[in-house]
Amino acid sequence: MAFDATRAAEALHIARAARVPAGPLPAGVGPATVAEGIAAQVALARRWGAMPPAGFKIGATAQRMQVYLDLPGPAAGFIAHANVHASPAVLAWANYRNPGVECEIAVRLARDLPPGPCDAAQAAAAVGTVCAAIEIVENRYGPPPLGDLKAVGTPTLIADQVYHAACVLAEGPAEWRALDLASIPGRFLVDGAERAAGHGRDLLGHPMNALAWLAASAEVAAFGGLRAGQIVMLGSVTPPLWLDAPCTVVADFAGLAPAHIRFV
Repeated sequence: MAFDATRAAEALHIARAARVPAGPLPAGVGPATVAEGIAAQVALARRWGAMPPAGFKIGATAQRMQVYLDLPGPAAGFIAHANVHASPAVLAWANYRNPGVECEIAVRLARDLPPGPCDAAQAAAAVGTVCAAIEIVENRYGPPPLGDLKAVGTPTLIADQVYHAACVLAEGPAEWRALDLASIPGRFLVDGAERAAGHGRDLLGHPMNALAWLAASAEVAAFGGLRAGQIVMLGSVTPPLWLDAPCTVVADFAGLAPAHIRFV
């Protein structure tokens, strides 16, 4: 029987609405390959009216994140317009299931990047602004902190946007090109206490390498390429911080305005 991406997307949608684990999906419903996972992700975006999406998130750009998630390399997911928030954001804790946060660098594109081979210089030339950002992720896959990824499988993880729930973006500087994005330090504060730290080079050696990877990825090709105005979350410079109660979270990168969330 041929894989039905729409059926898989519907199963993921129902799991989220019911707040039950997103996988493993029933035999014959869930994607069995990465290509099927990508097709299901596109079908999920269509189901939510997110075509074209507000942008994309990249997961596991840092090697330690690939080890943490047991992925062979980065993976990408679409971002729906309704899930993009400006900093400072006040968000309802109850809206998220087993939430965590990631300390990220994000960009907004000033021009299209068509699908296909791309290098860091080409990627940087398409960027309009760079900003600090926080991604809200959810463990929708079973026991904390990460869920049962072996049971769920990488194809379903990709279909389900690689843990993505929402994002919060700070304002970007008027001129970002003077910043050393490879060396830029970033840190995560929760209720004022530093909890984790990293650098821009943790994102495939340079944040623009991450953007170039995304432009050439099968995920973006399935969505028709990157478009001017879209945002891209380039990945977390720290492992995710899993939260157990409402709190205030700040992503602070040198030379960039910090991104703030207050969960209530």
